[in-house]
Amino acid sequence: MTKTFHKITIPNNWEILKLKDIGKVGSGTTPSTAISEYWVNGTIPWLPTGKVNDRIIKDSQTFITEKAIKDKGIKLLPKGSLVIAMIGQGKTRGKTALLEIDAWVNQNFAFVIPKHSVYSKYLFTILDFNYERIRYEGNRGGNQGSLNTAMVKNFKVLIPPLPEQYEIANALSLMESFITKNDQLIEKKELQKKWLMQNLLSGKKRLKGFDGTHKAYTYSELLKIIKRDITWDDNKRYELISVRRRSGGIFFRDALYGHQIKVKNLRIVNEGDFLFSKMQILHGASALVTKEFANAKISGSYIAVIAKEPKLLNMEYFQWYSQMPYFYHQTYISSYGVHIEKMTFDFNTFLQLKMKLPSFEEQTSIAKVLNEAHKEIAFLKAKTEKLREQKKGMMQVLLTGKKRLKIN
Repeated sequence: MTKTFHKITIPNNWEILKLKDIGKVGSGTTPSTAISEYWVNGTIPWLPTGKVNDRIIKDSQTFITEKAIKDKGIKLLPKGSLVIAMIGQGKTRGKTALLEIDAWVNQNFAFVIPKHSVYSKYLFTILDFNYERIRYEGNRGGNQGSLNTAMVKNFKVLIPPLPEQYEIANALSLMESFITKNDQLIEKKELQKKWLMQNLLSGKKRLKGFDGTHKAYTYSELLKIIKRDITWDDNKRYELISVRRRSGGIFFRDALYGHQIKVKNLRIVNEGDFLFSKMQILHGASALVTKEFANAKISGSYIAVIAKEPKLLNMEYFQWYSQMPYFYHQTYISSYGVHIEKMTFDFNTFLQLKMKLPSFEEQTSIAKVLNEAHKEIAFLKAKTEKLREQKKGMMQVLLTGKKRLKIN
């Protein structure tokens, strides 16, 4: 037996309830900051709106006093309560968090204290699933996109029987735990990669089989500019690339016909070229051209270089070295201008600076180690995205009753 809700078919034994019908709904308050007795030496957790981004709230960095609780007649929200941000910058408005502590919240939060017939983790899951719908309620309100307590009270959600709530919430919680563990592994691997970069590229640690001192070279001894001009054709389509800040790599910026491009000074790049952005190098905009971007085009705002002596400098090693703070500093002292956002890179000045190099063979081995570490992290990040898509698919079918779980 089925019925409909928001144009979807749901099981007949699922209820469509307003939040005010499944728990106590209200809003928080902020004790006056002018009264020090409300805040000094406080021990009771108090939550600002941004805390909703924790999703599961287990602690607080701000506290109020017993006097604030008494004077304001506040009854703390118990563990298991839900809080919803009614306003907030970016995508904060409409987000829901689950309390795992007893706490109080500011006036920009609505709260829901669910009845015993509703499993708090299920309610958190269903509200999280309906994030966009909750935000839309604020957009309809005509009050600069903010929600209010009345909107929250009248927001409708699907409530299956309690045993099914447990099964759905626990299944999705298990999937979320897989994602969390994978993210923790990524964080660990990122720290390991950072340690490897700091130690291998500086020579503090050496790979097995290598010794000897690093030798200093000026960049003018190591690099040479490469320019591959194109024969211009207004009817030809050119794929343009750019370099992200903070060593974020290369990306396809646009694909334009010649007649759409005003400044007609494009150049061709090949795999193995290293690109400097004249205007963004201070922010880490440099990168090695990989096979994917071979034969793409760059504008005159980029400098492309290759190794002057291929057996002296491994360009993959140089790519990793370019992500070090010391390299960032070298690009800074090689730039001029009165404001960091408008400073221009003086490549000739940069060429007079130095870097220390191990042997070409050791450079190659170091680059290989760091490339493998990078690939492992990329694989784990792809796994996280796949898990998130799987969880999203599970939510679509479990939270609408399209798929039912066996009830223990």
